[in-house]
Amino acid sequence: MSNLVVHFEIHGSDPAVLADFYGRLLGWSFQQFGDMPYWSIDTGEESMHQGGPGQGINGGLTQRQGPRPETGGAVNGANLVVAVDDVDGLFAKGLELGGTEAIAPNDMQGVGRLAYLHDPDGNVFGLISPVMSDGTTAMGS
Repeated sequence: MSNLVVHFEIHGSDPAVLADFYGRLLGWSFQQFGDMPYWSIDTGEESMHQGGPGQGINGGLTQRQGPRPETGGAVNGANLVVAVDDVDGLFAKGLELGGTEAIAPNDMQGVGRLAYLHDPDGNVFGLISPVMSDGTTAMGS
């Protein structure tokens, strides 16, 4: 193994709310493991666990074991950034679905278009695309 990230987990006070949020926002599907408060997250057919080219990974959703993060507080744990086609469109949809703004969409030269949302439970996550607001790619082509 070469130290690749192969799985992620999202913690939620009400996992059903987060499953609905991420399912409607990103099209992810969730499957509960028996009666356990744990759900597998299938992020799509390009994930390495679905026989795709390994460009993405799947994860899990679990019951939070403590208070939810405070809005505006420091990130406690790791941050998830999702590659998307339309940062601005999904950012707006995330707000409509009950997310809140962490960092508004903006261009980062050499990186791409980037935005961060808080999900309904206060977890922060990012959206990124190589396409800048003017239609060029982050690497200038």
